[in-house]
Amino acid sequence: MPPSGLLLSNLGSPREPTVSAVRAYLCQFLTDARVIDIPWLWRQILVRGVIAPFRAPRSAHAYAKVWTPQGSPLVVHSRALANSVQATLGADWKVALGMRYGEPSLALGLEELLAAGCERIVVLPVYPQFAEATTGSTVAELRRVLAKRPASARVELVPPFFRSAGFIESVAQGIRPLITPQAHVLLSYHGLPERQIQKADSSGRCLSNGCCEDPSGAERGCYKAQCRATSRALAQNLGLSGNQWTESFQSRLGRIPWIGPSTEESAKRLACEGVKHLVVATPSFVADCLETLEEIAMGLKSTFLAAGGEKFSLAPCPNSSERWVQEVSEMAAFLSYPPL
Repeated sequence: MPPSGLLLSNLGSPREPTVSAVRAYLCQFLTDARVIDIPWLWRQILVRGVIAPFRAPRSAHAYAKVWTPQGSPLVVHSRALANSVQATLGADWKVALGMRYGEPSLALGLEELLAAGCERIVVLPVYPQFAEATTGSTVAELRRVLAKRPASARVELVPPFFRSAGFIESVAQGIRPLITPQAHVLLSYHGLPERQIQKADSSGRCLSNGCCEDPSGAERGCYKAQCRATSRALAQNLGLSGNQWTESFQSRLGRIPWIGPSTEESAKRLACEGVKHLVVATPSFVADCLETLEEIAMGLKSTFLAAGGEKFSLAPCPNSSERWVQEVSEMAAFLSYPPL
């Protein structure tokens, strides 16, 4: 029998931490209409004429701080996950990696599986919570690639896993050893513009009082409600009371309103309120990357200590931990999903 295929997809990374490579990556990433949702011409002018030229030198410097001898941390951890899942699933499966932006591309990962004779391919975008800028963009690109070739395999899509027990435990395992009696846990998620959250909502209640607390918001695909569901599941898993943890959102871009509260402002506020030990986890990322290793472990640490905090700890992402490898393997092997 031909093997089943598993395509693991993450956001991606520049080829190297140089200004030219980062500029090319930013242009590919930010000209995606699902990332910056303004008309095409204005998006091209904004990204290629303003954002990429001015942001690339700063971002290249940041990437250089976290770059490893093997390459980008995101790609290194993603390859380690793919290799470990392959070893777990065995010869009946072929596991490939495909990044939405940069290399290896989604098209390359898909072609690898088709060349191996896979008649069923499970696509797992490793974003726990759904957003058009991540999962939505990945699905759109896969459909574009598949439309160019005859259908030779059934391609299935794994839905968001924002509160699956294995994912929650794999994140909790990184947090648990860091908690002390004086610690406060800050759960920092990647931010999104408010308008993107509201555009994806069909109820008309999005971002209103109590909306994110309503479990139906998570089921409708609301990113912020899914983040809240993840936070609650983590707090329950770790035995945290309501005053022992805070939820926030990081990585803002531009001056338009973004969902909050801001991670940076939350860290400052907690320090001013007397929190001496801050434990930060990033449950919208399954692999450590620029946003965790530089923005949080370096930048946010400096912010918290400068505001009066005394100890700062960053919980590692699941990366290729044993529990996360087990969860990914089980999601692929033991469930079936609707076609893409």
